[in-house]
Amino acid sequence: MYKFLTVCLSVWMLWQSPTVLAQTFPHQKSEVWIAKDFRFHTGEISPALNIGYTTLGNPAGEVVVILHGTTGTGAGMLNPAFGGELFGPGQPLDASKYFIVLPDAIGTGKSSKPSDGLRAQFPRYNYDDMVSAQYRLLTEGLRLKRVRMILGNSMGGMQTWLWGIQHPEFMDILAPMASMPSEMSGRNWLMRRLIIDAIRKDPDWMNGNYTQQPRSLQFASVFYAIGTNGGHQGLQRLAPTREKADQLLNQRLSAPFAGDANDHLYQWEASRDYNPLDQLEKIKATLLAINSADDERNPPELNVMSKALSRIPNARLLLIPASDQTAGHGTTGQAKWWKHEVGALIQTAPRR
Repeated sequence: MYKFLTVCLSVWMLWQSPTVLAQTFPHQKSEVWIAKDFRFHTGEISPALNIGYTTLGNPAGEVVVILHGTTGTGAGMLNPAFGGELFGPGQPLDASKYFIVLPDAIGTGKSSKPSDGLRAQFPRYNYDDMVSAQYRLLTEGLRLKRVRMILGNSMGGMQTWLWGIQHPEFMDILAPMASMPSEMSGRNWLMRRLIIDAIRKDPDWMNGNYTQQPRSLQFASVFYAIGTNGGHQGLQRLAPTREKADQLLNQRLSAPFAGDANDHLYQWEASRDYNPLDQLEKIKATLLAINSADDERNPPELNVMSKALSRIPNARLLLIPASDQTAGHGTTGQAKWWKHEVGALIQTAPRR
């Protein structure tokens, strides 16, 4: 019980402050590359868009790109449950063999974001803009011609689908996790709207010109995390009684919260027009989709994945069974559930 509680609380802390639990790996460094005259899908042009990123490992090795989830950062993926299971000596993505690139999405980390000064005047970006920024970082900033694998979790998983469609020749392997290649709908979008509307309708938000963080931000974020993360069995194990459930909720509501309301609002709303479903035939890379059976945001019973994967050559699904040890949408944030399959795939997938 203690071990499970520790893992869940670690994931929760990571979600709020993505660098708190980061580990240090060989040749690790964090940089900012500036994309000149970056054009957003809206037609707006930023003369200089900052793109933060972390790299680690062997610069001469095959390249693996890791994409993070909503409101996270690239460095946040170096936590013990994720990077700690992957990048060490002898592990599936051993940093002595591979060159690992972890970009910060637009709106997070060291990348340009509303809280840098523009607030609600910041361009209303979407996932296509995020992928465009990542592509420019890799090709112009790091001068890479192609990569071995792109692996993404949650929002990063959705971006991984877009990568396969928009740049089909750039990678050998795609590993989208905790995601589906279909538009926002059902619980996933309804709950996102609750975060977005809670912030916008908070009098403290002041059309984005607040002088202190709106009180709704932390409450809405905790509400969303509980409603769409943790798994039924996992949360029941953490909170088997009303008293323990109250303790868990009180702990999360009173925990330090460093998020910015405009940054979070933009991040959640960026998914509004995501929908790669009609373009899946463009994907050429070997694809391993990884989801969990208890994922509240991407429930397998909707049968989206089987229909989608049938349209992609050399694609399959790894569905992690639900248990009291998994964490719903948060399951794939723990690499122990899928690291061996990814390790085998990167060794065997054809190089195109």
